Amino acid sequence: MSHTITEIEELRTLARDIRLETLKALTGLGFGHYGGCMSVVETLAVLYGGVMRIDPADPDWPERDYFVLSKGHAGPALYSTLAIKGYFPQAELKTLNQNGTRLPSHPDRLRTRGVDATTGSLGQGVSIAAGMALSHRLAGRRNRVFSILGDGELNEGQCWEAFQFIAHHNLNNLTLFIDYNKQQLDGLLDEVIKPFDLAGKFRAFGFEVQTIKGDDIAALHEAAAPARGGEQRPLVIVLDSIKGQGVSYLENLQNSHHLRLTPDVQQEIEKAIAELEAAHV
Repeated sequence: MSHTITEIEELRTLARDIRLETLKALTGLGFGHYGGCMSVVETLAVLYGGVMRIDPADPDWPERDYFVLSKGHAGPALYSTLAIKGYFPQAELKTLNQNGTRLPSHPDRLRTRGVDATTGSLGQGVSIAAGMALSHRLAGRRNRVFSILGDGELNEGQCWEAFQFIAHHNLNNLTLFIDYNKQQLDGLLDEVIKPFDLAGKFRAFGFEVQTIKGDDIAALHEAAAPARGGEQRPLVIVLDSIKGQGVSYLENLQNSHHLRLTPDVQQEIEKAIAELEAAHV
């Protein structure tokens, strides 16, 4: 699908704003999943800014496309995206994970306007997404479903059961993104459980597979935007991403999965926030 330079620049601006608001929300809280939030920012910008059919004024619009954040610990990045798109006031981002908030640590569809699925128990989100896609298929609806999974999440066997189900039913109304940032909670993937050839494994399961740099907005839009159907196979996009993507300090940390802000860390994060705010002007 063709796109203009202006459209791509608008998506880059949206990604910058999502990254900025997510950093501010996490830093205001004093801790959180910085690394895994940053690595999905561009994908969220592309989906909510240029691919998915959505209506922030009517989050339950029957004809909308659905999104499942299977790696639920990146919830703060999703909240920032939803707030920027107008699902709820951006001021609510300051309440992240605090008593009485509508923005808990992990997405909850009963609490947060615009959230389609409650996630956080890794491995389960993709099964939810598969069920959504099959229900739309059986009902003859043209709704599409999109889901982001973490690469460490693929250690869960339930993921592979879901992938086999998706391929068997040829759910080509479902697009999966694998956030291949090469780290998980306890360290590098290659040290915990090697992923081996991710693209090859998905092809063997019967998927169409593309590997795209996690911050390549134009390529992500090109891959995800076209409607799918007919004999096309379900699509997996492997995001060749970096944990902490877009924030040099976080990118260079050995483990940015979850951070508590010491004075030194907070200084570095606030420096990154200032740089993003300066670019916003």
